[in-house]
Amino acid sequence: MQDIQGDIALPDPQADIIDRLRYLIRLSRRTQQQFSEKAGVDATVLSKILSGRLKPSESFVNKLVVNLGVSKLWLTEGRDVPYPRPEHAKVLSTASEIADPEAGIGAPVYDIDVTAGCRELSRMFTEDRIIGRLKLPSVDPEWPVVTASGDSMLPRIHNGAYLAIRPIRLTSPIAWGQIYVVVLDDYRMVKYLRKHPGRPDLVVLHSANPEYDDIEIPRSDIRGLYLVEVILNYEIIG
Repeated sequence: MQDIQGDIALPDPQADIIDRLRYLIRLSRRTQQQFSEKAGVDATVLSKILSGRLKPSESFVNKLVVNLGVSKLWLTEGRDVPYPRPEHAKVLSTASEIADPEAGIGAPVYDIDVTAGCRELSRMFTEDRIIGRLKLPSVDPEWPVVTASGDSMLPRIHNGAYLAIRPIRLTSPIAWGQIYVVVLDDYRMVKYLRKHPGRPDLVVLHSANPEYDDIEIPRSDIRGLYLVEVILNYEIIG
């Protein structure tokens, strides 16, 4: 069986987690050191796991799931697919590939920094703020596309990344562990939402960057909620 690149075979269903780790490294086109940095794991620990000298811990597995978007079921048991819902649809070489002002179809790209300000976003999605449209297979044309600034979600979300977001009713169940845009009275943030271990009335806002501490807030303080469906990190070349 071939992966989406067409030249790297998926491990057999009876393969172990080490084989699946080696597959992820080959698929990433990175060295072990580069892969460990992207995954947020210690390179020495990864090397010991790949050599069979160390058993992968729950923490190690969870870091790969969170930082790479890998299916935990696939990684640990060989079931499911490696990336059930890719969050990085494409790495773009120039910003103009994202927001083409001449494009007439696709998801609207707004001149809005989703992490700046506190105003409810739904009131900001107006025609005069559309700077272009994005057409990619993984991006629903109904999803607004906005930018995010800062480094609190590195390496998952780069400074200036584009996010395709979907509004969620405040009464809807939260998909714990997913990335959301959270609108509060005083500011907006892009964070992982986690269940509070002891207080059902609280939610935990978690950053991908370990330099940032978790934030606990009452769920009733949330004024708007948007699920981040697609993350588009791009690089400016030349």
